[in-house]
Amino acid sequence: MKSDLAPPIVANTAALPVSVKIRERIQAVGKRFNANDNISEFIEPGELDLLVDEVTQKMQGVLDSLVIDTKHDHNTEKTAHRIAKMYLREVFAGRYVEQPEITRFPNAEHLNELMIVGPITVRSACSHHFCPIVGQLWVGVMPNEHTNVIGLSKYERLARWILGRPQIQEEAIVQLADLIQRKTQPDGLALIIKSTHFCMSWRGVKDKDSKMINSVMRGVFLKDVNLRREFLSLIPRES
Repeated sequence: MKSDLAPPIVANTAALPVSVKIRERIQAVGKRFNANDNISEFIEPGELDLLVDEVTQKMQGVLDSLVIDTKHDHNTEKTAHRIAKMYLREVFAGRYVEQPEITRFPNAEHLNELMIVGPITVRSACSHHFCPIVGQLWVGVMPNEHTNVIGLSKYERLARWILGRPQIQEEAIVQLADLIQRKTQPDGLALIIKSTHFCMSWRGVKDKDSKMINSVMRGVFLKDVNLRREFLSLIPRES
């Protein structure tokens, strides 16, 4: 007897844009994928190149809608691809690549004096307008005998990974503090970021002199006013 039931429809996942595949993997496990989240665990080998191609096509549509003749204007002929590669491989790479490897060493000498690293140059882009954020970061660490010691350059690598996403500065500094706290387990941790926001200096009110300063104080930096004062006194007021 011939069945009247239609054969099941099999989705052709190969035809889906790679961004849809990545998004579906994230949603399947109930994870968040906000602008300042890292999603590298959901990206399979080779897909980042495909994502560059997809963003290139979408960015070309943006340029077309801006009425820019990219076919005859040699300056913008390959701009869509350059922007796509810049976002995914450079300025927003902190979303798409794994956390950098950080070698940790035991505190063999039982160091317990204040250590400050900075100024570290930080670069990001605000989530609201994708305008640049450029500034400086200082990190203060009060170790204990169980603290993991990491190399000075590793603070810069971790900062670049966290800030290399569309960010809100007050969220970025907390994300970075959480990461350093987990990696080093100090008695105290202090961070200060001082940045210029181009969404305020380049557009809007166009105030070129204003800066935003955020701080995070944890552990003994919260409890010991003298230690906090020492840390703040060693940070240059202008640099």
